[in-house]
Amino acid sequence: MADGPPFDLRVTHEGLDQLVRAIRAEEDGKQLRKELAANMRDALRPGAEQAKGSIMGMVSLNSHPAPALRAAIAKKIRPEVKLGGRWSGARVKAFKTKNVRGFPNAPKRTNRASGWRHPVYGNRENWAHQRGKLEWFDRSFTGREGAYNQAVHEAMEAMATRIAGRVR
Repeated sequence: MADGPPFDLRVTHEGLDQLVRAIRAEEDGKQLRKELAANMRDALRPGAEQAKGSIMGMVSLNSHPAPALRAAIAKKIRPEVKLGGRWSGARVKAFKTKNVRGFPNAPKRTNRASGWRHPVYGNRENWAHQRGKLEWFDRSFTGREGAYNQAVHEAMEAMATRIAGRVR
């Protein structure tokens, strides 16, 4: 018998699917999936923190008492891992801000160059055009994609090695 595992576990998107199938086949597969997901989230946590810091650096001209938009957006930025199903992978996502000033798409709108329009406070007939911090989310990851990708691959590789060690 060869020294390697009886199944092919490469560190690719297809490798993630194979790794998830191998984990399901194990006796304690549910716990192994939780550990893999936690390790992959931990690998992406520095990127999420960088994005949170970037949105908090956006200029605020808020003069009336209202929920803090920047803080609400920062709370909704977190790493997400899905194992199995239609989509498998790891990413950092800025989720919608549902109950903040009636502005659920704040993360998306503050990131884009064209900005957004909204009615002037207290006056439904006049509209204002506002711009956020240009590409605050995207620039948080520029130049660091390889490091985050490598960290996620290392988490996958460690789990694959752990499972392969059980087979031997």
